[in-house]
Amino acid sequence: MIEDTLTEEGVGWASAHRSTMVGQAPPYILESGRSESVELSRRAFVQLLGTGLLITVTEGVSLGQRRRSRGGRPITVAARIHLNRDGTITVMTGKVEEGQGPRAQLSQAAAEELRIGVERIRMVMSDTALVPDDGITAGSRTTPSTVPAVRRGAATARELLTRLAAEQWKVNPSSLNVRDGAIKHKMTGKTVTYTDLAKSKDIAAAFKQNVSSDVAITPVSQWKTLGTSVPRPNSRDIVTGAHKYPSDIIRPNMLYGKILRPPSYGATLESIDLSPAKAMKDVLVVRDGQFVGCAAPSSFVAARALEAIAKTASWKTVSHTSSKDLYSHLKKNARRGGRPGTRGSVEKGFADASKVLSETYEVAYVQHTPMEPRAAVAEWNDGKLTVWTGVDGPQRVQGSLASALGIPSERVRVIVPDMGGGFGGKHTGEAAEEAARLAKAFGRPVAVHWTRAEEFTWAYVRPAAVIECKGGLDDKGSIVAWDFTSINPGGSAIDTPYNIANTSILSAGSDSPLRQGSYRCLGATANNFARESFMDELAAAAGADPLAFRLAHLDNPRIRAVLETAAKHFDWPRRRKQTIADVGVGLACGTEKNSVVAACAQVLVDRKRGIKVQYVCEAFECGPIQNPANLLSQVQGCIMMGLGPALREEMRFEDGKILNAGFAGYQVPRFEDVPTIDVRLINKTDIPSAGGGETPIIVIAPAIANAVFAATGIRVRSMPMENNLRKQP
Repeated sequence: MIEDTLTEEGVGWASAHRSTMVGQAPPYILESGRSESVELSRRAFVQLLGTGLLITVTEGVSLGQRRRSRGGRPITVAARIHLNRDGTITVMTGKVEEGQGPRAQLSQAAAEELRIGVERIRMVMSDTALVPDDGITAGSRTTPSTVPAVRRGAATARELLTRLAAEQWKVNPSSLNVRDGAIKHKMTGKTVTYTDLAKSKDIAAAFKQNVSSDVAITPVSQWKTLGTSVPRPNSRDIVTGAHKYPSDIIRPNMLYGKILRPPSYGATLESIDLSPAKAMKDVLVVRDGQFVGCAAPSSFVAARALEAIAKTASWKTVSHTSSKDLYSHLKKNARRGGRPGTRGSVEKGFADASKVLSETYEVAYVQHTPMEPRAAVAEWNDGKLTVWTGVDGPQRVQGSLASALGIPSERVRVIVPDMGGGFGGKHTGEAAEEAARLAKAFGRPVAVHWTRAEEFTWAYVRPAAVIECKGGLDDKGSIVAWDFTSINPGGSAIDTPYNIANTSILSAGSDSPLRQGSYRCLGATANNFARESFMDELAAAAGADPLAFRLAHLDNPRIRAVLETAAKHFDWPRRRKQTIADVGVGLACGTEKNSVVAACAQVLVDRKRGIKVQYVCEAFECGPIQNPANLLSQVQGCIMMGLGPALREEMRFEDGKILNAGFAGYQVPRFEDVPTIDVRLINKTDIPSAGGGETPIIVIAPAIANAVFAATGIRVRSMPMENNLRKQP
């Protein structure tokens, strides 16, 4: 089997620093010990759910962290669905809204099965005291995992309500129709609403039943709400500034904290004088081993206090690899243990080949650069902790906080307001733990907001990569042997989708100079860049059109469909034959997360000014489309995000220090970099829906690289491309 040293969820978590969160937020009271309940006052409950009625309010609400829906573990209907007196329905989920659209999508899923308008759905998301554990918001798992879970919960609730009405009327449930939140008898016209049934004495017992695993959900052909473009429910709050992001949270009597950072990676604190900060008015300071922090009524004063004591600190530093030596370091320290994934005999394939090519591709470390850096507010009360923070795994961070602070997880509450982006970069809760430690030391709520420089320096990065490719062609120009060794990025999308008789594929780990973790589609970006760039090189060696060469080796009908669609709408034959100076076209395709994608790109190359991507046509298919407008925005976002690492984004470091820890030196795409984008969505309704927020990013870099070759005759085998293009003779 293939040796996969990183996984989509595991890489960032395994190498991450500890992170912790603990929470209490009046008027909610978390019971201590092994209690399974959270006591809510009537006032608090109404504040949470609007003018609503929790159907199990007389029984209490189970702790969210005890209600797990992952891995087939059963949860009750009451853990997912709440009926409200005003006719709305509250749906509970552990997923996080960080801009990818689950607030709308999960609202649609519930509305579809409950047979009500989506405007009547109220989502409660990512509060560990209230919601089931739906797993981390990562790996494009919301669509294939959480949407079905919500649909089954809503469908079970609908069936229970229908059965309750049938029992009251003493009729067969099959004689009833459900529409717009009302259950109607087909013959008599008698009607009862969900709100009416919520008042029944039998409803609490009914909703204590587990969500049915085999309940019938609505087929794609009968979708009324799913499949439509529903906007984000709180979009007005977002655009007017009314929404409170994690960095906007303010608690009474709150302080602002700053944390002392080492001067370089691996440095340890030997001594420090805290007296300059202690002498400052309204400043509190604490040291606990290597942890040193200040807090004050304003972030400005806290920063001044930190600067004062930082001047007194003495550090022991260690040697550290430079980014100039990154790829030789990764290759030298590659861990090649285990057997590669093989098919046929690559030795015989290469021996029989008429032509053999070998090339190496490189991919730099890049940062996630979310609009909102890490932020957290922590508040302790009676030994219990509440943290408001921006993470994409609230239950996971709840557990890590409990472990770091030495308290039971039942005493930790993590609340994640809709946050300002993550892209795989917020699996860990460093700011939450820092805020919690300061708040505990000072006995007051504390906010910790990372600066952009801290985000660049101390957040984990997308893994760098060295990928060695070797391919053999027979005398007819077909690939007969394929050897692919990927060092450090992980095994995502490492398997070739092409029909090749003899293959050897290996994912190898290495000693990473920087802390690395998950990123949008993780290692698939590097692996697809190398594979699709090398496919173009093989096509050129075979004297074949890059499109025809790929199609000749593709049996996968889904990949063929997106490749042919992109090429058709891009007008590949005409554009490839054009002879405009310094203009070239390229294409790439791939599959990951059970979805398929292809892109064609046209570029203008100026060796002095750089690469201008003029036009991109991308075709994407992820099964039945649940929200067309949101999916379109996700694909567009992937294309624009993918431009950065392809062209300019690169973490530069030396002596354990980041050299470009700001947007002046780390160049993300600007408006002027955005090309004309033509997205073609393919709605394939005969398979389950897959996620759409990641896979579209994997083809943009190789399509650009192949277009650069067409324009210049120069192969650029290292990302980012602009700097490496300038180095070419």
